[in-house]
Amino acid sequence: MGSLINNKTMKKIALLVIGVLILWSCGTKKDDQYGVEIISNPATANGTDKKIAEKMPVLTFETVTHNFGKVIQGERLSYSFKFKNTGKSNLIISYVETSCGCTTSTPPKEPIAPGESGEIKVTFDSKTKSGEVTNQVMITANTFPVNTSLILKANVIRP
Repeated sequence: MGSLINNKTMKKIALLVIGVLILWSCGTKKDDQYGVEIISNPATANGTDKKIAEKMPVLTFETVTHNFGKVIQGERLSYSFKFKNTGKSNLIISYVETSCGCTTSTPPKEPIAPGESGEIKVTFDSKTKSGEVTNQVMITANTFPVNTSLILKANVIRP
């Protein structure tokens, strides 16, 4: 009976150690993780706090619209929207959403430092489209305003 108590006690200690390790690991931050503490929102109930807004990243695109022109139905075309962080803190693109399943995007995963450049590659698949097509690509970042819209256009012609 004495060894049974020891086994139960050992199991309890092992579970306690595992629980402590799990809780401890949740509180640690790996180098490749970015938390919300680096995001500021200058919008307040009284308007915009200009002191905060001046310190934020600014997402500046070379162009926000791209027209592929005439496209033969079934073609897959890509374009890279080039941008620069013209603000004063690291730019983090947290989410990119397209208005149509026919368009996909590849945003940068790492923060973009002030003065640095990057690109968001978008790919348009015209397989199920015909005629004039306009798709929106919505970028969510730690900027003010939070969302930036890009536009893709094409005139899809049947073969």
